[in-house]
Amino acid sequence: MTLTDTLRRPLRDLRISVTDRCNFRCTYCMPKEVYGKDFQFLERESLLSFGEIHRLVRLFRDQGVEKVRITGGEPLVRRKIERLIEMLAFHGDLDLTLTTNGSLLKHKARALKDAGLKRVTVSLDALDNDVFKAMNDVDFPVDRVLEGIDEAARVGLAPVKINMVVKRGVNDSDVIEMARRFKGSGHILRFIEFMDVGSTNRWQLNEVVPSAELAARIDRVLPIEPIEPNYVGEVAERWRYRDGSGELGFISSVTQAFCHDCTRARLSAEGKLYTCLFATEGTDFRAPLRDNASDAELTALIERVWTRRSDRYSELRTAETTKVHKIEMSYIGG
Repeated sequence: MTLTDTLRRPLRDLRISVTDRCNFRCTYCMPKEVYGKDFQFLERESLLSFGEIHRLVRLFRDQGVEKVRITGGEPLVRRKIERLIEMLAFHGDLDLTLTTNGSLLKHKARALKDAGLKRVTVSLDALDNDVFKAMNDVDFPVDRVLEGIDEAARVGLAPVKINMVVKRGVNDSDVIEMARRFKGSGHILRFIEFMDVGSTNRWQLNEVVPSAELAARIDRVLPIEPIEPNYVGEVAERWRYRDGSGELGFISSVTQAFCHDCTRARLSAEGKLYTCLFATEGTDFRAPLRDNASDAELTALIERVWTRRSDRYSELRTAETTKVHKIEMSYIGG
């Protein structure tokens, strides 16, 4: 039987954070005033081991999970991450992907591909170097991320998806240049509305640039048209250039909530399962793992969590709900 929640949504996607650490301090995710030099990240022994992650993936796969995405923090700062990829790739029917800020991708792409990774998504919020440095807040140059994208494509981690979080008055002036840069490249550029994830990014509704506005801006310069989704529950609305030179996407969690067909669960680096990106609490899997719980017991826990799930935060978002303390995106991945 297909495992479904209270709104009859199946469990199909598992996003796994392998670390809460990151070498960037993006202002909308891990601002320096919170994640400064004295911030206490998880100790290594608190993180799920690769063996523990592999075991859980096997059990989630038995419950219908078809896609696993490795996230962070920044997943490429986790030592020997390619070993985990190799372990998970043993299940050849899994759609195995990874999201990264691209800073280490040039040096890791070949090893990831050889280990069995199928595709990669790169976060890139601007082409203008000054804007990009201001947003990552660690003075990291945009050219090194672009080199990582090129290398990922060269070794076959394709198509590369490129995610741009758009904030009004910060980087929205770079939208057209981003579209020009990746049009015809074979990569898929996706624009993400600035979301109220976590409680530290100082989210304001007036900083959100609606996807409809972005699509109209692009269409005036580079004509585009909407196309059908690849599958039920796809996060991004798909569009294509009218001249046939590729596609792009829009992720509109603020203005066009897609909770009704959300199939995603998220596993934090220390083994808590969250059933929503905007969750306030999770369910601990690390403790039963380390207390020698059987596969049957862990499977029952998965079933109990998912079948009771009723999350639809984006559909219910109000001025009051945005003030509720939520789990940070850097802790459970995007």
